[in-house]
Amino acid sequence: MLTDEVKEDMGKIKVFPVATSSADGEPNMNMVGMLRVIDDETIWLVDNFMDKTLANIIENPRASFVVWSAETKGAWQVKGDVEVVSSGDDFEKAREWAHSVRETLPAKNLLVMKVSEIYNVKSGPDAGKRIV
Repeated sequence: MLTDEVKEDMGKIKVFPVATSSADGEPNMNMVGMLRVIDDETIWLVDNFMDKTLANIIENPRASFVVWSAETKGAWQVKGDVEVVSSGDDFEKAREWAHSVRETLPAKNLLVMKVSEIYNVKSGPDAGKRIV
């Protein structure tokens, strides 16, 4: 799912705006610094301070984030289904990653996103077109 160009641009971003929605449609936007590509279909997000985001994911397990900065070639919206993981090998790897960044981060949960859609959101004739 994730193209090389999208992954390359993701590598240039330090903080990602992540959108979720409650079951009744109340939106939430959170800035996430701990977001990592695991493979072409899987993104990890570490829940350090995600109270509203986590509540929304539990009610409505979908999320979206934007990949864009002045350094990126493109601008992308990535959407997918999200599972909350709070134990097991992947969770422990995510905690280790969080603690390697800053030992005091709580790393309460691991949110595992399976990418289902990617859109071009850069201005121009292809704006809004689904690329995957």
